[in-house]
Amino acid sequence: MDYLAGYESWLANEKKAAANTLSSYVRDVRQFSEWMEDRSIPLSQATQDDVKDYARYLERHGKSSATVVRSLASLKSFYGYMMTIHSVPVNPAKGFKPNRVERRLPAILTNREVDLFLEQPDVSDPKGCRDKAMLELLYATGIRVSELISLDMQDINLSANFLRCRGRNKERVVPLYKTAVRALTAYVSEVRPQLLEDQEETALFVNMNGERMSRQGFWKIVKYYQDKAGIQKDITPHTLRHSFAAHLLENGADLKSIQEMLGHADISATQIYTQVVNQHLRDVYSRAHPRA
Repeated sequence: MDYLAGYESWLANEKKAAANTLSSYVRDVRQFSEWMEDRSIPLSQATQDDVKDYARYLERHGKSSATVVRSLASLKSFYGYMMTIHSVPVNPAKGFKPNRVERRLPAILTNREVDLFLEQPDVSDPKGCRDKAMLELLYATGIRVSELISLDMQDINLSANFLRCRGRNKERVVPLYKTAVRALTAYVSEVRPQLLEDQEETALFVNMNGERMSRQGFWKIVKYYQDKAGIQKDITPHTLRHSFAAHLLENGADLKSIQEMLGHADISATQIYTQVVNQHLRDVYSRAHPRA
């Protein structure tokens, strides 16, 4: 029986897993499956000792603690599926606690770095106008890159200054600041119609061929403007999401509101930005105070 294919279908259809989660979980389980195959042990006969040995194997081969933890989470999910189809009596990955991972604080940009970064696109050029709208929207809302490229024209309301975002099993409404609205208005009214090949295309953001923007395409855009701005920090689409949340908190927004805008299911995921802001303030104090 092809357990991996069944598991992938279960994640997609039953658990409604995000694309990134699905691909990483399936990849982790496939690697474990190959490791088990080398030992001539069927996946359906794995024991907790096998899972422990696999975790030690990953550690010996230089995998980070975070990678080991994620792999074990993938196996726990997989064997949860195996139990639902009655292929195993117990979950061998359940109850095994790996070494604790110290969670690193997410990197954020300063206000000046955000301004510098967002100033880079040349809005007199169609591509620059589109890029400006995408980057402004990302920082204005803190949405995930997968959510950004999934936006359709019907998801934005520029007259009311908000967008509807379909996240992980939940829709949310996020407000837009005026600069983002202006950038979006210019793109939607002047540039997007020029780029479209198919006038029935629903995607808000399209590439230069008139097709929906891809994750890889947007990642290249971010890297291009990072280099153009000369910012030394490694900027990813998620850096703007982290910066959005930290800057809101720094300026008095409450955690509950930030949680709703980010689409976090649990507020504990949002609370890390409190640590980010506190660390940022300590860094500013150390640099600026004459007696620090």
